[in-house]
Amino acid sequence: MTTPPDRHTTLSFREVPEMGLPSTTDNEPPESPGSYPYTRGIHESGYRGKLWTMRQFAGFASVTDTNERFRRLLEQGSAGLSVAFDMPTLMGYDSDHPLSLGEVGNGGVAVDSVDDTNVLFGDIPLDEVSVSMTINGPAQILFAFLLVTAEEQGVDWKQLQGTLQNDILKEYIAQKEWIFPTEPHMRLITDMVEFCTAEVPQWNTISISGYHIREAGANAVQELAFTLADGFAYVEACQRRGMAVDEFAPRFSFFFDSTIDFFEEIGKFRAARRIWATWMKERYHAGDDRSLKLRFHTQTSGISLTMQQPNNNVVRTALEALAAVLGGTQSLHTNALDEVYALPTERAAEIALRTQQVIAYETGVTDTVDPLGGSWFVEEMTDRIEKEAEALLAEIDAMGNGSMLDGVLAGIDEGWFQSALADSAYRFEKALASGEKTVVGVNAFESEHDQDLEILRIGQEVEQGQRASLQRLRSERDQDAVDKALAALSDGARSDANLMPLLIDCARARSTQGEMTQALKDVFGGYREPPRV
Repeated sequence: MTTPPDRHTTLSFREVPEMGLPSTTDNEPPESPGSYPYTRGIHESGYRGKLWTMRQFAGFASVTDTNERFRRLLEQGSAGLSVAFDMPTLMGYDSDHPLSLGEVGNGGVAVDSVDDTNVLFGDIPLDEVSVSMTINGPAQILFAFLLVTAEEQGVDWKQLQGTLQNDILKEYIAQKEWIFPTEPHMRLITDMVEFCTAEVPQWNTISISGYHIREAGANAVQELAFTLADGFAYVEACQRRGMAVDEFAPRFSFFFDSTIDFFEEIGKFRAARRIWATWMKERYHAGDDRSLKLRFHTQTSGISLTMQQPNNNVVRTALEALAAVLGGTQSLHTNALDEVYALPTERAAEIALRTQQVIAYETGVTDTVDPLGGSWFVEEMTDRIEKEAEALLAEIDAMGNGSMLDGVLAGIDEGWFQSALADSAYRFEKALASGEKTVVGVNAFESEHDQDLEILRIGQEVEQGQRASLQRLRSERDQDAVDKALAALSDGARSDANLMPLLIDCARARSTQGEMTQALKDVFGGYREPPRV
């Protein structure tokens, strides 16, 4: 169920106005919801017209196990699927690679070929369900698998809706799951944006991610500024390819963290929309309103979850989710209480989804558009975060001599971003150790009584089964077709051809993602982060 309730009344059956306005002064908020620069939201009707998409990040063990979890989440009311991949998949390794040993199916699902995506999305109509894929280094390869799966389901690519994270810049800055040097990675991203503009027009080609930047130690202003800087860098990369901004920018989306500091997060989301709209209009000369509207997915904070007194995590997640909703998110994932230990159990995942549903259908916060708009505190917080983020953006722009793309790449090469995150993380840990900051159950209100939890454990049979599946695939496929497709991919990488059609041909031939990654690596080389002192 994605439609909001028909009636907009309080528990006392009082009618709720569409938006809050000052009753004793003439000072209305600066603009209406749904109007430039979208501080108060990108939709005029807020959630009265349509609720946010309730996603649950899921992926574990085998593709069969994950498919069962997906179908159960859809039955429980989830409106979109968000795929978590295991570490070998994220790093471009097949499940039988020596470096994959002990990691297959842990932390996410293992996907080695299009046969795996066929099982992963079995009995899930890809023309009806929105799919988000959290992957970056080999993102285009996994997307090629999805396209071939849709093709084999009989689904027109133009009907596909979803998001590929595909944000390699934040990998260099924060999460460290890269494969190739910066230049070829950026080429692959612009190849995909160009391809999707023509062939998969409803697909969100990049989800520019602040979440991992925040989880790596950034504060709210750094998360906002560094994420928007990455977004502007992708805009410039596509423009350098020769694409007009309004051809691709409407399909860019964002992914933010929602932490436990309630009002700061709301101010951050409001400032994000305003900065993006202003820059896109004034600097990049976007003329399509869709290019100006910052659409974002939110995930509640993983680093706010605690192993101590884990039941408290339900409360933390509920408040973080509420902040995301009051900040105007278009899509939301709520963390499960046990994710600090392992992948969530089915029961914990259900509680996380119910948290969103309680907010949507019981609290009444969806009845009014931007209910906190006009609050002196919220407006001041929004303005202050905007001003501080703009100062950081100016610094990055100066590093690139007037180019955000060159500034971001220079900041990565020089370790500027990484040092900023390390300093921020250190400052918080010092405050926690001194008691300046309080985390309930960790440095205050501790308890000697353990809270027993059922933990999801992935058995060795998952890795054994995945390796066996790979063996069968290699013995049954047409190896000549695979070799020709991989050779064509390597040749394409040496030219300036768009690589997406070649990746799709490899997927159709049943090449594995490890083989495709290696074919590109043989041409592009690998990446190693420069040492820092």
